[in-house]
This record gives sequence, structure tokens and C-alpha cells, in this order.
Amino acid sequence: MPEPIRVRGSVVVPDAELVWRFSRSSGPGGQHVNTSDTQVELRYDLAASDALPQVWKDRALERLASRLVDGRILVVRASEHRSQWRNREVAAARLAALLGEATAPPPKARRKTKPSKGMIERRLSNKRHRSDLKQGRGKPSARD
Repeated sequence: MPEPIRVRGSVVVPDAELVWRFSRSSGPGGQHVNTSDTQVELRYDLAASDALPQVWKDRALERLASRLVDGRILVVRASEHRSQWRNREVAAARLAALLGEATAPPPKARRKTKPSKGMIERRLSNKRHRSDLKQGRGKPSARD
């Protein structure tokens, strides 16, 4: 079994809250593909989970709303690798990344700032300089 799924800090999703399903996968593997269940589907009932603090859970339910099945279950699939074990690790890592991103606090609001007077003057001076340079590139008859 892969290591426990760490959301952020010391918060860990217990294995009892995860449902693993395995099925046959398409892709590389030759005849091996037809006989082994290497595709992994990891289901996590986000709404019923006791592992996450309520604030995080609400934030995750809101941010992941488009990905949730029945508005509560988060499903992650992995089938890139030929081995079920590696696909399990990939699915667990994806779930941890999704939950970590979804439970992160919102970014601080940007404080509006005004450009300084010196910066405005430098910008306008540079614009005048560029304008003069480009004016000087015309044909001699056009300058008169």
C-alpha cells in the first residue's frame, strides 16, 4: 500500500475512507493488458469525511464541485503504468495534490498601489524618446 495520503501539514486521509477499484487498462503492456487489472480508480467521499477540518472540507467541496460525483465523491483514475502498484501510487499522489490545492487558503487580496510620480515621468519621457526616434526614420521629404 502506498504511504498515507497527506493533505497539508499533519492532516492525513485514513485508508478506511478510501475506496480502491481496479479494472483492465488500455495502453502499453501487450497481451499482459488483457489479463491484469492495472487501471486504478480511487474514490474519496469528501462530504462524509472526518479527516478534514470543516472549514477545509467546505472550501474543497466548493472548489472541486465540478469534479465531484453526486456532489460528494471525488474520483481519481490512473492507468499510465503497466503495474497496478505504480498506478496506485500515482492515484494517491493526484488525490493528495487535488485536496492540498482545494483546501489551501485563498490568496491575500492585492492592495491597489499608484505608480510614483517619478515612474510616470520616466515612462512618458521614454515614450517621447521612442516617438522622436521613430519620427527620425521617415523619408527625408516627409520630414520637411
